[in-house]
Amino acid sequence: MKTIYTIALAIACALVLYTPAAHAQGCVAVRHMSCTAPVGTNSADFFKQRSGRWQVSAGYRFFRSYKHFVGDVEQKQRVEQGTQVINVSNALDLGITYMPSLRWSVSVNLPVQNNDRSSLYEHYGNAVAQNPDQKRFDTRSRGIGDLRISGSYWIVNPATLPKANLSVGLGVKLPTGNYRATDSFHKLTKEGQDYTVSLPVDQSIQLGDGGVGVSVELQGYAQLTPTLTAYSNGFYLFNPRETNGVVRNPTATTIDPITGQFSVADQFAARVGLSQAIGFIPGLSVMLGGRLEGVPAIDAFGGSKGFRRPGYIVSVEPGLAYMRHKTSAALTVPIAVYRNRITSYADRLDPLGLKHGDAAFADYLVSFNVSRWF
Repeated sequence: MKTIYTIALAIACALVLYTPAAHAQGCVAVRHMSCTAPVGTNSADFFKQRSGRWQVSAGYRFFRSYKHFVGDVEQKQRVEQGTQVINVSNALDLGITYMPSLRWSVSVNLPVQNNDRSSLYEHYGNAVAQNPDQKRFDTRSRGIGDLRISGSYWIVNPATLPKANLSVGLGVKLPTGNYRATDSFHKLTKEGQDYTVSLPVDQSIQLGDGGVGVSVELQGYAQLTPTLTAYSNGFYLFNPRETNGVVRNPTATTIDPITGQFSVADQFAARVGLSQAIGFIPGLSVMLGGRLEGVPAIDAFGGSKGFRRPGYIVSVEPGLAYMRHKTSAALTVPIAVYRNRITSYADRLDPLGLKHGDAAFADYLVSFNVSRWF
C-alpha cells in the first residue's frame, strides 16, 4: 500500500510540476513558454531527493491551426473557399532544474521553434480579382524563443508525504527570441509579374514578443484515494511593455497609431484534472483534465495598444505519464472544445461597436515530454 501511495503521489507531482507549454492552438499569439515554474521535478523517486539534485528535460509540441473564429462562431466559409490561414508549429522546449532542497527549485527553460504560415491574403490576396489562381505562399520563422527563469516553493515539505500540497512560483521572461523575424512575401505588379518584398512575419509566428515579463504561478495536488489524485496548475504572465516597435507593414504610406505595431500582450493558462495510477504497470498513469489558455484584450499593467489577436481556448486534455527510476515521460493531447476570439483593444474603439477581428485555431495540440535526473 505504501508503494502505491508513493507512486500515486509522485505521479501527481509529475503532472503539476511539469506542465506542457502554453502554446496556443492557433493565431492567438501566446508566446511559447512553460506554464509553471519548474521545468521538471517529476521523477518517481521525487520524495527521496536530496539537496543539490539536477534534472534535464525536453518537450516537443506540435499544432496545426486553420479554423477561423469571430467570437465563438466558426467562419466555416474560409475553409470552404480555401482562404483559410494555416499555421504549423513545431517546438522543442529545453530545460534544466536545480533543487537546493525538496521545497525549493530553480528552473531555466528555452524553446526552439520552427513555424510555417500559409496564406493567400498576405501575398496576392484572397479575392479572385486579385488572385485569379488562388495561389497561397508560405512564410517561416526558425530559432530560439523567449528564455524563462523561474523559482518555485512548496508550502508543505514534500518529505512528509502530505496528501495535498500547494506550490507558489515567480518567474521572469527575457526577450531572447527574435521578435523582428522577416521573410519574403509575394506580390504582383500591374502587369501580373511576381516579385517579393521582405516584411515582418505575422505576430503568431514571431519567435518572441520583445518584452520582459513577470509570471505568477500556482500548482497543487490532492490525493483522493491511494491511486487517484487531483491536480491543478496555472500561471499569468504580466507583460508591461505596450508595443515592441515592430511595424507590421513598413511599406505602408501611413502607420496606424493603434495597430501599426505588434503588441506585447499578457497571457495566461490553467489546467485541472485527475490522474489514475495503473496498478498492473508500475509507474504508469492515465490522466484526464481540462485546460484553458489565452491572451486578454487588456493587459493588467501598461498600455494595450498595438496589434494582437486576443482570445482563449478551452480544451479537454487526456494523457499518459510514465515514471521509472530517474526517467519520466508524458504525452498529452489537449483537444479544443470551445474557441473564442474576443474583441481586441482596437476593436473596442469602434464607435459603432461592429468591429471584431478573427483568429485561426487548431483542433488539438500534441505535447510529449521526457526528463531525467542526474
